[in-house]
Amino acid sequence: MKLALVGVGSAGVRIVDRIIEREVETGRNFCNGNMLVFDTTQEAFEEVDHVPEDHRALFGDVSPRIDENGTGGNPDLGVDVAREDVHEISRAFDTLDFTEVDGTLLIAGLGGGTGGGAGAVLLEELQAISEKPVYALGVLPEDDESDRSALNAARALPSFVEIADNVVLFDNEEWTDSIDKDDETLEYDEDAETDHEIERDYDELNRSIASHVLLLLGAGEIESMTIAENRADASDLSRTLETGGVSSIGQASHDIERSNSLLSRILALVPFVGGSDGPEPTDAVKVKQVVRDAVDQRLSLPCAVDSTERTLVVLSGPPSAVSRKGFESARHWLENESDTVEVMAGDEPRTKASSLTATVLFSNVTEVPRIDEMQQRAVSVKDEFDDEDEIDPAESEFEFV
Repeated sequence: MKLALVGVGSAGVRIVDRIIEREVETGRNFCNGNMLVFDTTQEAFEEVDHVPEDHRALFGDVSPRIDENGTGGNPDLGVDVAREDVHEISRAFDTLDFTEVDGTLLIAGLGGGTGGGAGAVLLEELQAISEKPVYALGVLPEDDESDRSALNAARALPSFVEIADNVVLFDNEEWTDSIDKDDETLEYDEDAETDHEIERDYDELNRSIASHVLLLLGAGEIESMTIAENRADASDLSRTLETGGVSSIGQASHDIERSNSLLSRILALVPFVGGSDGPEPTDAVKVKQVVRDAVDQRLSLPCAVDSTERTLVVLSGPPSAVSRKGFESARHWLENESDTVEVMAGDEPRTKASSLTATVLFSNVTEVPRIDEMQQRAVSVKDEFDDEDEIDPAESEFEFV
């Protein structure tokens, strides 16, 4: 699937930048150069490395209500300045060629005033000008973030769900707990300030989001990819996502021991042939296990998987590692786990890959405790922030569901 990418607010800008970086690294042709990032302050673009300058757009920056802090976390202000500059936003969208893509993916942090507020306005505008699906990827704030962030996300989510064709969610609370602050790849400075460490944590999170997006939504878009027997394509993805609602992604990878010897290729065909430490599982068992791990280990949004309407699984790795028997076994297991017969599956052959990756999409999940908790917290602080922002609830575009 090819998608135009639109990032709104600081989180959306950074994530789009990481997706473009990863697109180049993996040799994919995911967005065909169709990308745009928006914010109310120039500072949001300072650390952008992979989105060209002519694909960055400011709005609301001339408004007297916008200062160096942008919208200051106020989504109603984000909505107002986006509506005031809607013609400039629309002109920026002219740089996107919707004929070259299968749809658009708007990315935003729902806890921010720009992403959560203005993001909904940009979704409306995209739906008005594009005949193809407009999806959203929203990032939920952590529990220890401010009450304001929780309130913003709780207000923004219903608007995103109503406007977008589907909303894929990533829960910061679930993901930042798992980021290893001692990971050498992050190159931490022992004397670094706490906020710098947090920035690095979020950068690692953004890279994880980019990986999930490309291996799922960008499946089959590798330019030099081997022809697949059961290739995941845009029609599978669009059918899975056409349910609307909120969706979650699971992903897991298993390393593969590669050998080009004739003996190893023969032994690979023989079930449970192993070394002195005991029998190695067959390729079929490995395939089923990596799919199970994608579901059981960590989802982008923790949810009851049996509350989903449709499911899609994509296997990415060396063709020799994708057992057809294991593929079908994993699919049947997913049918039982998700309690739906609408389970689509496809593979993405990557000849030089050293791992087998399973990415699973649960579309329109309805039992999500995290959202319920966030809504309850938001209700408890709603009046405080309505008074602080001098917002009349009857005039606000944000409502609870």
